[in-house]
Amino acid sequence: MDATVSTNSVAKDLQDLFPIWNKLTPEEQQTLTQSVIERKIPQGTVIHKGSEDCLGLYLVKGGLLRAYILSEGGKEITVYRLYERDMCLFSASCMLNDIQFDIWVEADKDTDLFIIPTHVYRQLMQTSLAVANFTNQLMASRFSEVMWLIEQILFQRFDKRLADFLLEQSVIENSTFLPITHEKIARHLGTAREVVTRMLKYFHTEQMVLLSRGGIQIANYEKLNELSAQSKS
Repeated sequence: MDATVSTNSVAKDLQDLFPIWNKLTPEEQQTLTQSVIERKIPQGTVIHKGSEDCLGLYLVKGGLLRAYILSEGGKEITVYRLYERDMCLFSASCMLNDIQFDIWVEADKDTDLFIIPTHVYRQLMQTSLAVANFTNQLMASRFSEVMWLIEQILFQRFDKRLADFLLEQSVIENSTFLPITHEKIARHLGTAREVVTRMLKYFHTEQMVLLSRGGIQIANYEKLNELSAQSKS
Protein backbone atom coordinates (compact mmCIF):
# COMPACT_ATOMS: atom_id res chain seq x y z
CA MET A 1 0.00 0.00 0.00
CA ASP A 2 1.27 3.49 -0.91
CA ALA A 3 2.28 5.72 1.96
CA THR A 4 3.67 9.25 2.03
CA VAL A 5 6.80 9.19 4.08
CA SER A 6 8.72 11.99 5.76
CA THR A 7 11.36 10.46 7.96
CA ASN A 8 15.06 11.02 8.45
CA SER A 9 15.73 7.68 6.77
CA VAL A 10 13.96 8.89 3.63
CA ALA A 11 16.08 12.04 3.58
CA LYS A 12 19.20 9.89 3.85
CA ASP A 13 17.98 7.67 1.02
CA LEU A 14 17.26 10.66 -1.20
CA GLN A 15 20.66 12.14 -0.41
CA ASP A 16 22.20 8.91 -1.67
CA LEU A 17 19.87 8.30 -4.63
CA PHE A 18 18.94 11.72 -6.03
CA PRO A 19 21.96 12.90 -8.07
CA ILE A 20 21.57 16.62 -7.41
CA TRP A 21 20.35 16.47 -3.82
CA ASN A 22 23.22 18.67 -2.60
CA LYS A 23 22.29 21.34 -5.14
CA LEU A 24 18.82 21.78 -3.64
CA THR A 25 18.07 24.37 -0.99
CA PRO A 26 17.08 23.11 2.48
CA GLU A 27 13.48 24.10 1.71
CA GLU A 28 13.50 22.14 -1.57
CA GLN A 29 15.03 19.14 0.18
CA GLN A 30 12.29 19.27 2.80
CA THR A 31 9.58 19.52 0.13
CA LEU A 32 10.98 16.49 -1.66
CA THR A 33 11.38 14.47 1.52
CA GLN A 34 7.84 15.16 2.70
CA SER A 35 6.16 14.45 -0.64
CA VAL A 36 7.81 11.30 -2.01
CA ILE A 37 5.84 8.08 -2.02
CA GLU A 38 7.63 4.82 -1.26
CA ARG A 39 6.47 1.63 -2.91
CA LYS A 40 7.47 -2.02 -3.00
CA ILE A 41 6.70 -3.51 -6.41
CA PRO A 42 6.48 -7.30 -6.88
CA GLN A 43 8.18 -8.76 -9.93
CA GLY A 44 5.94 -8.74 -12.99
CA THR A 45 3.79 -5.80 -11.88
CA VAL A 46 3.08 -3.13 -14.50
CA ILE A 47 3.24 0.18 -12.65
CA HIS A 48 2.89 2.63 -15.53
CA LYS A 49 0.61 2.29 -18.55
CA GLY A 50 1.48 4.86 -21.16
CA SER A 51 -0.59 8.02 -21.17
CA GLU A 52 -3.21 6.50 -18.88
CA ASP A 53 -1.42 7.79 -15.80
CA CYS A 54 1.11 10.42 -14.83
CA LEU A 55 1.81 9.82 -11.16
CA GLY A 56 5.34 11.14 -11.10
CA LEU A 57 8.99 10.28 -11.54
CA TYR A 58 10.27 6.89 -10.46
CA LEU A 59 13.53 6.79 -8.50
CA VAL A 60 14.78 3.22 -8.08
CA LYS A 61 15.99 2.40 -4.59
CA GLY A 62 16.66 -1.26 -5.35
CA GLY A 63 15.60 -3.88 -7.87
CA LEU A 64 15.06 -3.58 -11.61
CA LEU A 65 12.42 -1.91 -13.79
CA ARG A 66 11.82 -2.42 -17.48
CA ALA A 67 10.57 0.47 -19.61
CA TYR A 68 8.98 -0.62 -22.87
CA ILE A 69 6.72 0.53 -25.68
CA LEU A 70 3.67 -1.32 -26.90
CA SER A 71 2.38 -1.49 -30.48
CA GLU A 72 -1.28 -1.42 -31.43
CA GLY A 73 -0.97 -5.13 -32.14
CA GLY A 74 0.30 -5.80 -28.63
CA LYS A 75 3.98 -6.36 -29.47
CA GLU A 76 6.42 -5.14 -26.81
CA ILE A 77 10.01 -3.99 -27.04
CA THR A 78 12.22 -2.90 -24.17
CA VAL A 79 13.50 0.67 -24.53
CA TYR A 80 15.75 0.70 -21.47
CA ARG A 81 16.11 -0.78 -18.01
CA LEU A 82 16.22 1.10 -14.73
CA TYR A 83 18.68 -0.06 -12.12
CA GLU A 84 19.40 1.18 -8.60
CA ARG A 85 19.71 5.00 -8.54
CA ASP A 86 18.13 5.36 -11.98
CA MET A 87 15.21 7.72 -12.64
CA CYS A 88 12.34 7.28 -15.07
CA LEU A 89 11.46 10.66 -16.52
CA PHE A 90 8.88 9.47 -19.04
CA SER A 91 6.62 8.16 -16.28
CA ALA A 92 5.85 11.86 -15.76
CA SER A 93 6.02 12.96 -19.41
CA CYS A 94 2.72 14.85 -19.01
CA MET A 95 4.59 17.61 -17.21
CA LEU A 96 7.03 18.09 -20.10
CA ASN A 97 5.81 20.59 -22.67
CA ASP A 98 5.23 19.20 -26.19
CA ILE A 99 6.41 15.71 -25.24
CA GLN A 100 3.96 12.83 -25.34
CA PHE A 101 5.84 9.57 -24.97
CA ASP A 102 3.70 6.53 -24.24
CA ILE A 103 5.81 4.16 -22.23
CA TRP A 104 4.97 1.21 -20.01
CA VAL A 105 7.00 0.31 -16.93
CA GLU A 106 7.15 -3.16 -15.39
CA ALA A 107 9.11 -4.59 -12.47
CA ASP A 108 11.63 -7.08 -13.86
CA LYS A 109 12.55 -7.97 -10.28
CA ASP A 110 11.05 -7.15 -6.89
CA THR A 111 11.70 -3.42 -6.69
CA ASP A 112 11.75 -0.69 -4.04
CA LEU A 113 11.27 2.79 -5.40
CA PHE A 114 10.32 6.34 -4.58
CA ILE A 115 7.72 8.22 -6.61
CA ILE A 116 8.21 11.97 -6.82
CA PRO A 117 4.71 13.36 -7.52
CA THR A 118 4.40 15.21 -10.81
CA HIS A 119 3.27 18.51 -9.31
CA VAL A 120 6.17 18.48 -6.82
CA TYR A 121 8.78 17.85 -9.48
CA ARG A 122 7.22 20.48 -11.75
CA GLN A 123 7.53 22.99 -8.91
CA LEU A 124 11.17 22.05 -8.35
CA MET A 125 11.89 22.52 -12.06
CA GLN A 126 10.45 26.01 -11.88
CA THR A 127 12.37 27.06 -8.77
CA SER A 128 15.67 25.24 -9.20
CA LEU A 129 17.99 25.75 -12.15
CA ALA A 130 19.88 22.61 -11.06
CA VAL A 131 16.72 20.49 -11.33
CA ALA A 132 15.82 22.01 -14.71
CA ASN A 133 19.31 21.32 -16.10
CA PHE A 134 19.35 17.81 -14.66
CA THR A 135 15.95 17.09 -16.24
CA ASN A 136 17.17 18.25 -19.65
CA GLN A 137 20.27 16.07 -19.35
CA LEU A 138 18.20 13.07 -18.28
CA MET A 139 15.76 13.58 -21.14
CA ALA A 140 18.61 13.80 -23.65
CA SER A 141 20.15 10.63 -22.25
CA ARG A 142 16.88 8.70 -22.52
CA PHE A 143 16.28 9.85 -26.08
CA SER A 144 19.82 8.74 -26.94
CA GLU A 145 18.92 5.29 -25.65
CA VAL A 146 15.81 5.29 -27.83
CA MET A 147 17.87 6.23 -30.89
CA TRP A 148 20.42 3.53 -30.05
CA LEU A 149 17.58 1.00 -29.90
CA ILE A 150 16.26 2.08 -33.30
CA GLU A 151 19.76 1.68 -34.74
CA GLN A 152 20.01 -1.82 -33.28
CA ILE A 153 16.68 -2.87 -34.77
CA LEU A 154 17.38 -1.40 -38.20
CA PHE A 155 21.03 -2.27 -38.70
CA GLN A 156 22.08 -5.11 -36.40
CA ARG A 157 21.58 -8.80 -37.12
CA PHE A 158 19.27 -10.56 -34.71
CA ASP A 159 21.90 -13.08 -33.63
CA LYS A 160 24.10 -10.21 -32.40
CA ARG A 161 21.18 -8.55 -30.60
CA LEU A 162 20.33 -11.82 -28.89
CA ALA A 163 23.95 -12.36 -27.85
CA ASP A 164 24.04 -8.82 -26.43
CA PHE A 165 20.87 -9.50 -24.47
CA LEU A 166 22.09 -12.81 -23.01
CA LEU A 167 25.35 -11.24 -21.88
CA GLU A 168 23.52 -8.30 -20.28
CA GLN A 169 21.10 -10.68 -18.57
CA SER A 170 23.99 -12.71 -17.21
CA VAL A 171 25.37 -9.56 -15.56
CA ILE A 172 21.93 -8.76 -14.09
CA GLU A 173 21.53 -12.29 -12.70
CA ASN A 174 25.20 -12.50 -11.70
CA SER A 175 25.09 -16.04 -13.05
CA THR A 176 25.67 -18.08 -16.19
CA PHE A 177 22.20 -19.55 -15.75
CA LEU A 178 19.35 -17.31 -16.90
CA PRO A 179 15.89 -18.21 -15.54
CA ILE A 180 14.02 -16.61 -18.43
CA THR A 181 11.55 -17.85 -21.02
CA HIS A 182 11.78 -17.50 -24.79
CA GLU A 183 8.56 -15.46 -24.64
CA LYS A 184 10.09 -12.98 -22.18
CA ILE A 185 13.18 -12.56 -24.38
CA ALA A 186 10.91 -11.93 -27.38
CA ARG A 187 9.08 -9.23 -25.42
CA HIS A 188 12.38 -7.53 -24.58
CA LEU A 189 13.64 -7.64 -28.16
CA GLY A 190 10.39 -6.84 -29.95
CA THR A 191 10.10 -10.02 -31.98
CA ALA A 192 8.18 -13.30 -32.08
CA ARG A 193 8.87 -16.13 -29.65
CA GLU A 194 9.45 -18.47 -32.60
CA VAL A 195 12.28 -16.25 -33.86
CA VAL A 196 13.96 -16.35 -30.44
CA THR A 197 13.53 -20.12 -30.20
CA ARG A 198 15.09 -20.74 -33.62
CA MET A 199 18.10 -18.55 -32.84
CA LEU A 200 18.58 -20.12 -29.40
CA LYS A 201 18.53 -23.56 -31.01
CA TYR A 202 21.26 -22.35 -33.35
CA PHE A 203 23.24 -21.03 -30.36
CA HIS A 204 22.75 -24.46 -28.76
CA THR A 205 24.04 -26.20 -31.88
CA GLU A 206 27.08 -23.92 -31.82
CA GLN A 207 27.58 -24.84 -28.13
CA MET A 208 27.18 -21.25 -26.95
CA VAL A 209 24.19 -22.08 -24.71
CA LEU A 210 22.40 -25.06 -23.21
CA LEU A 211 18.60 -25.01 -23.25
CA SER A 212 16.28 -26.40 -20.58
CA ARG A 213 12.70 -25.94 -19.39
CA GLY A 214 13.90 -23.79 -16.53
CA GLY A 215 15.95 -21.33 -18.55
CA ILE A 216 19.18 -20.89 -20.50
CA GLN A 217 22.69 -21.85 -19.46
CA ILE A 218 25.51 -19.87 -21.05
CA ALA A 219 28.06 -22.49 -22.08
CA ASN A 220 30.64 -20.41 -23.94
CA TYR A 221 31.12 -16.77 -23.00
CA GLU A 222 33.94 -16.34 -25.50
CA LYS A 223 31.77 -17.25 -28.49
CA LEU A 224 28.94 -15.02 -27.31
CA ASN A 225 31.34 -12.12 -26.80
CA GLU A 226 32.80 -12.62 -30.26
CA LEU A 227 29.33 -12.52 -31.76
CA SER A 228 28.39 -9.48 -29.67
CA ALA A 229 31.52 -7.63 -30.82
CA GLN A 230 30.79 -8.10 -34.51
CA SER A 231 30.03 -5.00 -36.56
CA LYS A 232 26.77 -4.16 -38.27
CA SER A 233 25.49 -6.43 -41.00
